[in-house]
Amino acid sequence: MRSLRLFALLDHLRGRSVPISADALAEMLGVSVRTIYRDMVTLQAMGAPVRGEPGVGYQLERGYFLPPLHLDHDEMDAVMLGMRLIAARSDAPLAAAARRASAKFAASMEPARQATYSNLPLRAVSRQTSESEGAKAHLTLLRDAIRRHLVLRIAYVDLSNNESERTVRPLGLTLFDSAWLLTGWCEARNAFRNFRVDRIGIISGTGATFRHENGQRFEDYLKTL
Repeated sequence: MRSLRLFALLDHLRGRSVPISADALAEMLGVSVRTIYRDMVTLQAMGAPVRGEPGVGYQLERGYFLPPLHLDHDEMDAVMLGMRLIAARSDAPLAAAARRASAKFAASMEPARQATYSNLPLRAVSRQTSESEGAKAHLTLLRDAIRRHLVLRIAYVDLSNNESERTVRPLGLTLFDSAWLLTGWCEARNAFRNFRVDRIGIISGTGATFRHENGQRFEDYLKTL
């Protein structure tokens, strides 16, 4: 969600005594440098006192605080339900992050709306299955590998119970109703491949990293759907 990323940018800028580069911010947030440039322009247009420019770095003027966040009822429902869904269906670190993010949203609202948001009668429940528990065992590692562009070696058992070992560039994760799916670039097949996370056995690092290449990115895979 872009609004979350904008708040995260302000959090990273707040309190820094020296400018931080767009490259460093992009690495922290797992986005491209171009996205950081666009987000900074958006923040400045919204009135955030961000000083700096591409190639130099960015810094937030001292004494700046976020104004109260104004969400309508549907927006509050969407945010709360989304956060609770993540908390219910993700690994422990991501679930904890969802709860922290939800608390930050509440703190940024007008006092009269904080209690309304925190007590919304919306719940997300996920039935614990062997598939969901198997997926959770790998999600933290896979999210870190995607963020850091780490090449992985995975042992995989497909739906026909065929076993294989793959060297994969992990690109993205998709949450379906009953399973998490890892999309990666398979080095052996030289093509995109999808792997059900609960059917991945042992995961090991190769010591190698990769750079995103045109035609081999998660965005390129999505265009094939």
